[in-house]
Amino acid sequence: MQEQFETPEALLPHRDPFLFLDELIEADEKHTVAKRVFTEDHFFFKGHFPSYPVVPGVILVETLAQCGGAGLIQTGILPHGAFFVLASIEKAKFRNQVRPGDCAIIDVHNVRVSKIMVRQKGTITINGNVAAEASWMCIVNSQQERI
Repeated sequence: MQEQFETPEALLPHRDPFLFLDELIEADEKHTVAKRVFTEDHFFFKGHFPSYPVVPGVILVETLAQCGGAGLIQTGILPHGAFFVLASIEKAKFRNQVRPGDCAIIDVHNVRVSKIMVRQKGTITINGNVAAEASWMCIVNSQQERI
């Protein structure tokens, strides 16, 4: 029997047009795998670049971080309602372009997790080829508190 995962909307505070996960595929205390299909109607393709649309690198890093956060909440490592924001991005590399219609597989590993800080690293692959990789840190807070 396949494990049932909550929707990204149930796990994250992000909403369209800034929610970049379609579904979780795997999640445990060590890692999370999710999927995202970047369709031609995404807002950023209109300007990046109109004649040759490519997903911006910052969107790929945000996609990685959203996957990591969703997995932490899905597995109960962080509670529902946890609010996390990027504090640092390290070792970001963009190896292949992500274009309209591409199905991204996002694989994130937990490096260190506490009640106030999350350190993760991950990759995005398209058809088995690494498109992006990075490591990052997020600060964890409740939605009611200002960071």
